[in-house]
Amino acid sequence: MDDTTGPPRLTRLTFHGPLSEDRAARMIRRLTARAGPTAPTTVLDIGCGWGEFMLRLIEATPDATGVGVDLNEHDLARGRANAAARGLADRVRFVQESAADTGRGPADIVLCFSASHALSDAPPPEHTAAALRALRHLVAPGGRVLLGEGFWQRPPTPAELSAMWPDASPSEFHDLAGLVDLAVAAGFRPAWIETASSDEWEEFESGYQSDVEEWLAAHPDHPLAEATRDRVDRHRSTWLRGYRGLLGLAYLTLVPVN
Repeated sequence: MDDTTGPPRLTRLTFHGPLSEDRAARMIRRLTARAGPTAPTTVLDIGCGWGEFMLRLIEATPDATGVGVDLNEHDLARGRANAAARGLADRVRFVQESAADTGRGPADIVLCFSASHALSDAPPPEHTAAALRALRHLVAPGGRVLLGEGFWQRPPTPAELSAMWPDASPSEFHDLAGLVDLAVAAGFRPAWIETASSDEWEEFESGYQSDVEEWLAAHPDHPLAEATRDRVDRHRSTWLRGYRGLLGLAYLTLVPVN
């Protein structure tokens, strides 16, 4: 390792979010359960990262093809490599481009995991309603949207907000009921409502930091160590002192109203 090489990035994470293997498998079974002329054949993944959920969905749907859209080329390259290793390179594309005003739809299944900000320039929380309206146009009639979106499990206290990211606000997220109401107002019916568990959150947050923490332990005097240590210590404090047990993540399976 030379002096310019930093720590590995997110190699301990399967999904880029608090999502367990069991929940992902259940979601995929529900999304692929439809048969006959309504069986999904096109998948669009907004803010896909490395697109692990999309790849598993494509594997479970032999006639389907998928497109993942993201701006992070590092993640997209990981997705392409994973697709090639699993024999899916001819059925899945990873595209580096903005999702705002995308013309990629309509698709039978539209995935948007913690990426609603990619569909709208509106500030929080208005971006959620704007993203839902965009998703309504991106999903084909009879299709499904699987939205992963943050919500407050209870109103945050001033002390909790002060421990979070800069300018954290109690109005930044809706509560779960308000989030579902927004989906209905955008022209959807919520076919399934579920939320990430505390175990899923802890698995994600630990996996998010694990590569870097082990690298720092092994390279305390590396030229990049001080800045890296400051960054991960700040993130850990934001989680443990700020949004742990407070910020939820809803997974909404949404059906467009005809």
